[in-house]
Amino acid sequence: MTLSELKSKANNLPLKPGVYIMKDKGGTVIYVGKAKALKNRVTQYFGAGNQHTPKVHKMVSCVNDFEYIICDSEFEALILENSLIKQHQPKYNILLKDDKGSFYIKITNDKWKKIQSVKQLDKTGEFIGPYNSGFIVSQTVDEVRKIFKLPSCNRSFDKPTKPCLDYHIGLCDAPCRANISVQDYNNNISAAVDFIKKGDIEANSITTLTKQMENAAESLNFELAARLRDRINAINKIKQKQKVVEISYKEQDVFASVIFDGTACVAVLKFRNFKLWDKQHFFIEDVLEKQDFYAEFLQQYYAGKTDIPTRILTDEEFDGSELIATWLSETCDKKISVIVPKQGEQKRIIEMCQNNAVQNLSEKTEKTTREMSVLNELKELLNLDKVPRVIEAYDISNMSGDNNVAGMIIFKDAKPYKAGYKRFKIKGFLGQDDYRSMNEVLDRRFSEYKKGENPDFAVLPDLILLDGAKGQIGAVLPVLEKYGINVPLFGMVKDSKHRTRAIATTGGDIVIKSNRRVFTLITNIQDEVHRFAISYQKQLQSKKMLGRELTNIKGIGDKKANALLKHFGSMSKIKAAEKSALMSVKGITEQNANNIIEYFNK
Repeated sequence: MTLSELKSKANNLPLKPGVYIMKDKGGTVIYVGKAKALKNRVTQYFGAGNQHTPKVHKMVSCVNDFEYIICDSEFEALILENSLIKQHQPKYNILLKDDKGSFYIKITNDKWKKIQSVKQLDKTGEFIGPYNSGFIVSQTVDEVRKIFKLPSCNRSFDKPTKPCLDYHIGLCDAPCRANISVQDYNNNISAAVDFIKKGDIEANSITTLTKQMENAAESLNFELAARLRDRINAINKIKQKQKVVEISYKEQDVFASVIFDGTACVAVLKFRNFKLWDKQHFFIEDVLEKQDFYAEFLQQYYAGKTDIPTRILTDEEFDGSELIATWLSETCDKKISVIVPKQGEQKRIIEMCQNNAVQNLSEKTEKTTREMSVLNELKELLNLDKVPRVIEAYDISNMSGDNNVAGMIIFKDAKPYKAGYKRFKIKGFLGQDDYRSMNEVLDRRFSEYKKGENPDFAVLPDLILLDGAKGQIGAVLPVLEKYGINVPLFGMVKDSKHRTRAIATTGGDIVIKSNRRVFTLITNIQDEVHRFAISYQKQLQSKKMLGRELTNIKGIGDKKANALLKHFGSMSKIKAAEKSALMSVKGITEQNANNIIEYFNK
């Protein structure tokens, strides 16, 4: 089916709850969704000018047909949607891979034994486990290393070497510098293993260690007493650290997310028996807003699970949260609440979860938190509703009213996104008029957006910046109103020395020099859009000069000169072209080709 046929079919859907099933040309189910009113939801996919994410645009472009199933309620549609997603595993739905396998603590068979966290059993050591939580395993290994001053490196300890930082800060006995014998070292390993097998820190009595320390001191075995003292201190420090993540509720799951460069990272903190029990994180591609995925994410996360707490915390409210809570309550036969905490301990836990999401996403995308935070600062400075992840900037360039052009650049997450750069020739008038030029360019850009046919203009930015002040803003505001575009619009103002000075608004200028990071970002955007626009103007001017040279050839006018340049790309290639190649250009006759060859030979 064509897009218009799909739209027509969607317009005939009933205004009832149900599930819709998108299929490609081969009949494969590629997306399953639910709706409170089928007609309203499905027509949004096929209407012109809808602000879809790139992922949804791609999905819609693959849809050849769709089916639907009417349900008695939105809740019934949710249950059916979940069942169909499990059955078909559609490629455009959020499909969370459950990588929760078995985790083990391994004690190697080496001469100098080591304690490690692993996911697979083998024949090269002793194993403790299995555990269901990789977080618990890695945390336990980290704790015993600190308590018993065991190395975390993979060095060989048979030959003395220079110790690492862990030794200098008191976290390792440094077998690498022969500070401890093999026997004493492996005795520490055995004590650590015994410590692990007895249970968590709370179950291990510090009183026992204190008594052993006192006995060692009375026996004048001060070295052993010192080691026991250090173990007691390490245990106390770890206990204090654990208290930081204790909560007032026996069990709850906490979800927080961050979006960067179209990728969302959802961090999950699972609390059981008043303590942090497990940590997880998931990545979701091609998203712009948390509203785009939270309901579907939670639905997939809890599908088939039985260990569901009575409290679920999220960092933001989202559509469908009450429906999710009802579904989970009926599934588990107990009251489950989805809560967005606003203050106190629970708000602090949400912030900790958000920090985990930021860290995990930074590691995945290899982007720094500095780049993320400068956009937050810009959001606060301009009083925006959301972080401006996608910024479009525009500049006009001309030479005395000739070759009037414009450049559009995109900054994604504080970095140039050159795949989104666009160039415009001003077509509506002749002469120099920056205001009319800016109006024409933005009109053409958002006209393409409303048509919904060009994927290069399919997504709205979070912020528009114009090179200029109130005049440029005033010229563009009517365009935004014309197309119903609700995107913040500001200007970038330069001083008398053509350096960035402020951000212009309809009510005045916002000075930004005091905020160094925002100032640097805006300066980079303004310099880049100016460079891009003027480079296009110079390119056209250069081609025009070349075209003028070609018009010196008998029989070659402006039209044929432009055709030659467009075909060959450069004057050098025209000079080197053979007669047949010249004649392959539309409008170039045999006589024209002979004249061109004769001209350049002279």
